Amino acid sequence: MIPESFIQDLLARVDVVDVVGRYVQLRKGGANLLGLCPFHNEKTPSFTVSPTKQFYHCFGCGAHGTAITFLIEHTGASFPEAVRTLAASVGLTVPEAPRTPRQRQLDKQRKQEVTQHEQVLETAQRHYVARLKSSPRAIDYLKGRGLSGEIAARFGLGWSGEDRRGLATVFPDYEDPMLVECGLVIEAEDGRRYDRFRERIMFPIRNARGKLIGFGGRIIGKGEPKYLNSPETPLFSKGRELYGLWESRAGIRSEGCVLVVEGYMDVVGLAQHGLSNAVATLGTATTPEHVQKLLRASNKVIFSYDGDAAGRRAAWRALQACLPLMRDDVSVRFLFLPAEHDPDSYIAAYGDKAFRAALDDAVSLSRFMLDELAARHRLDEAEGRAACVHEAAPLLATLPQNAYRLQLEREFARQVLLTPEELGGLLEQARAAAGAREAAMALRADSRRPGAAAAPAAPSTAGRMLAREASRHGASASAATPEPPFDDTPWFDSQDEGMPLADTHMPSAAGFGAQHRGARRGASTRHSVTPMAKQLLRLLIAHPGLVAGLGDQQLEILERGPHLKLVRDLIALAASSGARHAGALLQAAEPGSDLEQVLSGLGPQVLAEEDLPDPQAEWNDALRRIELDLIKAEQAALAQSGLKDVAQQQRYQDLSRRRLQLEAGGSRKVL
Repeated sequence: MIPESFIQDLLARVDVVDVVGRYVQLRKGGANLLGLCPFHNEKTPSFTVSPTKQFYHCFGCGAHGTAITFLIEHTGASFPEAVRTLAASVGLTVPEAPRTPRQRQLDKQRKQEVTQHEQVLETAQRHYVARLKSSPRAIDYLKGRGLSGEIAARFGLGWSGEDRRGLATVFPDYEDPMLVECGLVIEAEDGRRYDRFRERIMFPIRNARGKLIGFGGRIIGKGEPKYLNSPETPLFSKGRELYGLWESRAGIRSEGCVLVVEGYMDVVGLAQHGLSNAVATLGTATTPEHVQKLLRASNKVIFSYDGDAAGRRAAWRALQACLPLMRDDVSVRFLFLPAEHDPDSYIAAYGDKAFRAALDDAVSLSRFMLDELAARHRLDEAEGRAACVHEAAPLLATLPQNAYRLQLEREFARQVLLTPEELGGLLEQARAAAGAREAAMALRADSRRPGAAAAPAAPSTAGRMLAREASRHGASASAATPEPPFDDTPWFDSQDEGMPLADTHMPSAAGFGAQHRGARRGASTRHSVTPMAKQLLRLLIAHPGLVAGLGDQQLEILERGPHLKLVRDLIALAASSGARHAGALLQAAEPGSDLEQVLSGLGPQVLAEEDLPDPQAEWNDALRRIELDLIKAEQAALAQSGLKDVAQQQRYQDLSRRRLQLEAGGSRKVL
């Protein structure tokens, strides 16, 4: 593992403007730099890079991140590769966390195995391509499907041959276990071996970095299955990969959308007719991992399925995988072709103009979902509408908290003759029940685990907050405190102006400092982010250095202030990670956590704001107002109790004196 401290030091040394500028032409635009977004097709620049806050954001597609994130998303590098590339550019050597000799040996073996797998697959690929060139039968088949030699070369198509042991001609040691591990050879129970792929057109499958990880084969004679994939291997998992994503990356950018089809031939057939933005799932239902990759490629996705019952079932499964990832800037649509056609045959029969017209008429995810639910239930009677709500509730509960969710819920409420408020109450009950089930499952799982080791000591500010948080739950400040089953999860009020976050109900991270990054999550309740909390979050995101000046009194105020849990978590993150700018905070946040969502949502707003002349004064003033509100609330409670004893009377007087000081403009600084 690469130490977090090195990541933060690296981000402090590299300039995101230099990194992005190697790939994107940037021009000055006020305090920031502007350019055409490399992640989606656009004519007017909406891609902004901040040299002071050290992160980029596209206001068109929502892409954002640090210099490390940019290299990962734009070049397909892994996280370690991106870090090493940046480190080399500034003359740093990446330190590796201490590892035992056994761990180092295992790492070395894994790297060697990956390299060997890739070499074996590339050798097989060269063999398949060579066999295609010498096979009139395979060439005639491809020509009969309307494919040119140019398209075959672009996608690296090959021919397996018809021999049972055809690969023995290129692998002298046909008994090498690596051939079985790579999925090229099958070993029967009696020990005899034979090629997995025979009499098939071969489609090489590459990952997002262009590395060959497996094959798909389409039989051209009689036999089953028609399509055959490599088995699961250390490099290949069909539930995570998409055929054609590497080859279609340029087409996706130029077309402004990604088209998802069901077969390899659909991908290459569409490319033959000028639609080079298609990808295919590998004989499996669409998974959340597929959707994540699709949305990284484009914010507009169109799924194409047959119009028969099987096609609509596949589309419904794809819809379910998409719901948790729907953002306000995302468009997901469904194209249902006539039952006798797939995309390849449709475009061959009617031409690319007709197919593009069909794409323009693709139905939206919301319309497909509402129509499908309506078709399953009798909406002209109360029983049918109630059953429809019952089926829809868990689907709607998976949507993030955003404008899209509100629009869809309101449309559904009209469909089942409910007001939005009535539907909201029913959905809240469903979410609470689901949360309780998840919490119970988490607790049962935790009860089977051995006790976790105590978290390491955190830096000063984070450590003080950890101690306060632990004592708040009745635990020792020095011990790692397990998360309660129903912890306080931030929820972002949809009516809260200026908070455009795509928030799923992600349970909050437990604890502070080192605990913050690795804590488990449980079910939760919701609370809103107040305008005051948003102000503090903005200040901290723009100026993480404020954390270094926090005193005990300010930490006490933040602990007592309502709806400030996210603020406290962000302070702990900044203190424990040593982040010096907004981009470094975003990099340090745990992926998928509440803080990562907050940083992603507020980051663009902070990016667009001018730097404050005196952020420390703004921070002190905000803390002063929070303390005033706390004092007023405590005085009201004391007055309500009747000030019955001397201690209450003395407390009231002390509060009054402090209140006068604060109302006079903060004559005494909040420490």
